[in-house]
Order: sequence, then structure tokens, then C-alpha cells
Amino acid sequence: MRIACPYCGERSLDEFLYSGDATVKRPDFASPTATEEFVSYVYERTNPPGMHRELWYHAAGCHAWLVVTRGVATHQITSVEAAREVALKEKSATKDTK
Repeated sequence: MRIACPYCGERSLDEFLYSGDATVKRPDFASPTATEEFVSYVYERTNPPGMHRELWYHAAGCHAWLVVTRGVATHQITSVEAAREVALKEKSATKDTK
């Protein structure tokens, strides 16, 4: 599998570290239901087939965090984005809906 880093170009999978699901949001520890939310956050994950958004770290390259959209059955990558840019887009979208 090869990942097209937005900064370094296409690179071998060996240069990257997988860091999990990019769609999971950490619960607020100050929430009154924080314990239940953290149990769900840590232990209750689904693994449906299809496209997944995943966090990858370019450890042997530019050290960027990336959001990779990949088919788990075929390993086909449809997009690679800088995690910072994804976070800024999500933050902007949240502001726009308020």
C-alpha cells in the first residue's frame, strides 16, 4: 500500500504509523455521564465494511498527521488530507451551524 502524503508525495506504507479511527471524538471529561461515555469511547467500536477515515502519522518523512480515507476490504485509498486542515474545516463548519 502506498500513501500520497500531501507534503512529500507518494510513499511506501513502511514510512507511516497507523493511529486509529479519525471519526471518533473524545468525550468531555466534565460531562455528568463521562464514565459511560469513556467506556463507549474506548471499548465499543464497530468495524463495518466500506470506507473508513483513519489517522496516520508520517513517522519516517515529514512527521505530519494525516487523515486517510481507505476501503478496509481493498485498501484502496480515495483521499489523503493533512489532519490539521481537516480539524480546521470541522471547526469552521461547527461555527457556521451555531
